[in-house]
Amino acid sequence: MTERVLGVDACKAGWVGIALTGDHVEAYQARTIGDLVADAWSDGPLDVVAIDIPIGLPDKGQRAADLAARGAVGTILASSVFMTPVRTALEFPRHADASKHNVELTGKGMSIQAYGILPKVREVDLWRSSAPCRVVEVHPEVSFAELAGASLTIRKSTWAGAALRRRLLADEGIVIPDSLGVAGERAAVDDVLDAAVAAWTARRVHQGKARSFPEEFEIFSDGVECAIWR
Repeated sequence: MTERVLGVDACKAGWVGIALTGDHVEAYQARTIGDLVADAWSDGPLDVVAIDIPIGLPDKGQRAADLAARGAVGTILASSVFMTPVRTALEFPRHADASKHNVELTGKGMSIQAYGILPKVREVDLWRSSAPCRVVEVHPEVSFAELAGASLTIRKSTWAGAALRRRLLADEGIVIPDSLGVAGERAAVDDVLDAAVAAWTARRVHQGKARSFPEEFEIFSDGVECAIWR
């Protein structure tokens, strides 16, 4: 049976997903991660879901996965790797309070960008235990660096950066069509590209070809194996 995997990225409308069945590309968009995976599953069972969101939240200190990922993407794109906040930071409704708490447990503050993704982190954290298949964490720039054989030096928000990433995917047989239906109307270009490379990594995970940062998983009090796959 042909493998079927799903790569997922957050977008302003919720979540966008790219499913790969062999080299066939399908796009999905939904408000919640549960609805997105359910929609994709309705078209066929999934072997792996790869999501660009932290999975496995630290109790204190910084995750080895984030530190390794920041090194892998190179100096220019290092800021794209947010340090994952501690689990208890999810409880704070204000950025200033959450950042102060994070300093107390890690020695580092929390950027406004990292704080902004906490609702998505919480959503995936609550959903993951009921997921219908294996779920892994990815970081798109780490995956693109693995795909290219070197860290990229052009940001994905530029025309040149988007064209480069689309070409890298096409060279792997992942040709993103011009029309993606609702997903193409609601998700930004970089969100679609990130979901597509997440799907590339999901396929590698299913095939046993993927590697992880770190090689030996960290496990915090939540009991989740923490690693960024590439």
